[in-house]
Formats: sequence, C-alpha cells, structure tokens
Amino acid sequence: VQLQASGGGLVQAGGYLRLSCTASGRTFRDYAMTWFRQAPGNEREFVALITWSSAITYYADSVKGRFTVSRDNAKNMVALQMNSLKAEDTGTYYCAATRTGLSPYAPEAEYEYWGRGTQVTVSS
Repeated sequence: VQLQASGGGLVQAGGYLRLSCTASGRTFRDYAMTWFRQAPGNEREFVALITWSSAITYYADSVKGRFTVSRDNAKNMVALQMNSLKAEDTGTYYCAATRTGLSPYAPEAEYEYWGRGTQVTVSS
C-alpha cells in the first residue's frame, strides 16, 4: 500500500482545511487508517484513527469536536476535516495504515505504511 497525503496549506486561525490521503493497492479496506502530526521540535503525535469499516473512530483530546476523520473504501481514500483551526494545529500531517494498531496508544511500529506528509500552517 502506498499512501499520499494532500490538502495542506496556510490558513488563518478559526479557518478550516480538509486533508486527503489516497492509497494505492487493492487491500486498502483491510487497514485502519490514522492521522498523525508533527510540529517543529516536537515528537510526532496521534491525531485521529478510523477502523476499516468506519465503525470506530478515535481522536486526540486536543482535536475532539473540531476534526472529523472519514474514509471511502471505494475510492481508497481517508480524509481529515479540520475546523476551527488553531495555531497549535500547525505541523506536518501524516497518514498511516495499520492492521494491528487499533488504538490511539499503539506504537508507531504497529503501522505498516506511511504517507510523506502534508504541511498545515495556521497563522494566529
């Protein structure tokens, strides 16, 4: 599975962005998909996870109520709708695929595939 994240950009605080992650390969539906982000000088952190059937989603406390993760298995795509953006949401956003890391606390070693990342910058 190859992953490509897109949709990042520069936005003012309070604005919104929609990130997309497109996967190649016919086994996309076998994977839970997760969004991570990394701010300069910080470790990469969990943002949101969605299981293969979309039945279960998890969010970091810092984004609950503002971000929504969704997927379309027919299009091999997972999206992250980000509303009410804050300066602290700035960072590089990555999508990742896992068949075993079905938890916000799963170590990164559980993720089999990673996208290259897309930059999100929120100006205050």
